[in-house]
Amino acid sequence: MKYYAVIDTNVIIAALLTKNSDAATLKVLRAVLDGSITPLYHEDILSEYDEVLHRRKFHLQEGTIQLVLTAIKQYGLEVQPQPTGEILLDMDDLIFYEVAMEKRSDGAWLVTGNQKHYPVRSFIVTPAEMMEILESGGNETLYLNSIPGVAESIIEAKNEPVEEAAVSEEGEEW
Repeated sequence: MKYYAVIDTNVIIAALLTKNSDAATLKVLRAVLDGSITPLYHEDILSEYDEVLHRRKFHLQEGTIQLVLTAIKQYGLEVQPQPTGEILLDMDDLIFYEVAMEKRSDGAWLVTGNQKHYPVRSFIVTPAEMMEILESGGNETLYLNSIPGVAESIIEAKNEPVEEAAVSEEGEEW
């Protein structure tokens, strides 16, 4: 199965700075490097990666920075997204969201350590959640069942008569 994902800058930084060889952020970066994840990018995303990775406070070597940028371009897929009209807390994150939205029909994910910067959507996941998805072989049922309360909610909804389920809470018919 092919996995497409937009990798937020904070995930790359955390992966490069961690001393924990088992960190989910590092596993995500390794998955990009080994081809398990196809990174989605836009020129604006690459520019942000480049600018942030070069910040002195991170003390990253130029070779490391170039390796990451080259790998994303080499193994990734450039996307030219359509505007979504979404308003985010940090509008600098909009390009990450729009690239993921553009490729949602291909099952794209947005992997971030800052979920509060984005709207609540099932495709916006933490690095640990992305690794669970990879490890489950893309079986979203296994992934959803790992989220507390989801299985119970599904079972509860299964017992609801179809007539009641056909109308949303806002009164909108499906």
